[in-house]
Amino acid sequence: MTVIRPTTPDDVPVVVELVHELAAYEKAPHECHLTTEQLHAALFAEQPALFGHVAEVEGQVVGFTLWFLNFSTWRGVHGIYLEDLYVRPEFRGKGIGKALLAELAAECVRRGYARLEWWVLDWNPATKFYRALGAVPMDEWTVYRLTDEPLTALAAERDG
Repeated sequence: MTVIRPTTPDDVPVVVELVHELAAYEKAPHECHLTTEQLHAALFAEQPALFGHVAEVEGQVVGFTLWFLNFSTWRGVHGIYLEDLYVRPEFRGKGIGKALLAELAAECVRRGYARLEWWVLDWNPATKFYRALGAVPMDEWTVYRLTDEPLTALAAERDG
């Protein structure tokens, strides 16, 4: 039986391990620098901005979600942005990913949020699963990201 529950401080080391597994799956392990200290601080701050759930099978954490709130100016209410969802390969196809998403959908409904959103790599086979749930790809939108030197360069322009 799978249990979906909020992440606890004791879960942090295994969630960090799973995040690094996800980075390897996404062919970008060199980009993942998350530490247990960082994740613990983000999840369990006095006013956290990051939240998480884990999936347990027979007491073993086999999957997780990490998420935060966003806000829709058009809807006038918050939503959930799913940063990461990962289930260990040997536990895929057993409904665990769907159970994790269902928990976030229930969180949206309980709180009166309008959206549950996430990004997925085009090559990820999970895209078929997401479409089967009724999720719609936002093909007309392009994601932009500033990191590293371009981010600091733009920030420096603020100071003149």
